[in-house]
Amino acid sequence: MNPLLQVSQLGQQIWLDNLSRTLLNDGELARFITEDGIAGVTTNPAIFHKAIAGGRYYEDDLAALKQQGLSAEARYEALVIPDVQAACDLLASLHRASGGNAGYVSLEVSPELAHDAAGTLAAGLRLSAAVDRTNLLIKVPATAAGIEAIEQLIGAGVNVNVTLLFSLAHSDAVAQAYLRGLERLRLAGGDVTRVMSVASLFLSRVDSLVDKQLEELGGQALALRGKSAVAIAKLAYQRYRERFHGPEFATLRSLGARPQFMLWASTGTKNPAYSDLLYVEPLIGAETINTLPDGTLAALRDHGQAGNTLGADVVEAAAQYVALGQTGIDLEQVGERLQREGLDQFEQAFAALLQLTS
Repeated sequence: MNPLLQVSQLGQQIWLDNLSRTLLNDGELARFITEDGIAGVTTNPAIFHKAIAGGRYYEDDLAALKQQGLSAEARYEALVIPDVQAACDLLASLHRASGGNAGYVSLEVSPELAHDAAGTLAAGLRLSAAVDRTNLLIKVPATAAGIEAIEQLIGAGVNVNVTLLFSLAHSDAVAQAYLRGLERLRLAGGDVTRVMSVASLFLSRVDSLVDKQLEELGGQALALRGKSAVAIAKLAYQRYRERFHGPEFATLRSLGARPQFMLWASTGTKNPAYSDLLYVEPLIGAETINTLPDGTLAALRDHGQAGNTLGADVVEAAAQYVALGQTGIDLEQVGERLQREGLDQFEQAFAALLQLTS
C-alpha cells in the first residue's frame, strides 16, 4: 500500500509544501490529492518566487499586470490569489467530507508586517476576503505582534496557520492565542465550529543549528546530534494532548471547536548523513499534519514506513531536552534565534518576489 495513504489511516494529514501553476495546470496537484491522499497545501514567499520566476504560465499575466498602475505587491497578489483559489477548489470536496478538518491551503501575509499587529490583522482580513474560500488559512508568524494578530483573527472567525515556531515556548504562546481568540469569537456570538488553526513547528533548522553547537562542544555532546528537533516535536505533541484533550479546552470542545492541530514544517532533511525521512517517520500520530516538500513526499511514497510513532520515546525526548540544557544549549534561545533568522529569510524571499513583479 502507498505509505502516504497508510499515514493518512493513522490520523495524520500529509500536505504539500509547494504550489505553482505548473502543478495546477498540468494536473499534478490533482493527482497528489487523488492518488496520494494529499490533504492540504502550504505556501510561502520562497515557494511563490520559485513558481513565478520559473513558471511559463505566469509570463503573459505578469506582462499584462505591469501595464497597470499597481504596486509590486498588488501584482504579486493578483498572480498568486487565483492559484490559491484553484488549489482551494481542488480540495473543497475533501474539506466538506472531513467536516472542515482537512483540505486547506495557506497564504502568508507580507513578512514585512511581522512586527506590526494592526497591519497583520488588516492584511489577514483583506486576503481572506480576496480569496473568499472557506478552506483558506491565513499564515501569520509567531512573533509577539503575530500572536496579538492571531488572537484577533481567530476572534473574527478567520482561519490561521501560525508559522515560524521553533520551540516549546512558541507552541505554548500560539496555543494560548488560539484559545483567547476562540473565546473572543464565542463571546461575540460567532460560530466556533467553523474556525481552523494549525501551529507550524519548524524542525530541520533546529537540528542544523543545535548540531553545529554540539560539534563545537565536542566529546560526549556529539552523541546528542540529530535528535533535538524530533524531541521538541514529541514534547510539543504531549502538551497539545494535555491542553486540547483536557479541562482547559473542555468547554470549547463541547461547543464543537477544533483543537489547534500541530503541523510539522521544514521537514526536508538538510544533513545528508541523516535519514531523508527523519522528520516524518518518528512523528506520525493522530490529529497532526506534516507538510512535505516534493523530494520528501517522493521519499515517503518510495520507501517510507508508516507506524503510530509520535507517542513513542517521549521519555527519551525529555532526556534529550534536559541533556542539551546540561551542555549549555538553551532550546528556547535557539528558538528565538531561528525565528529571527527565518523572518530574515522570508523577508529576503519576499523582496526578491516583489522585484520580479516590479
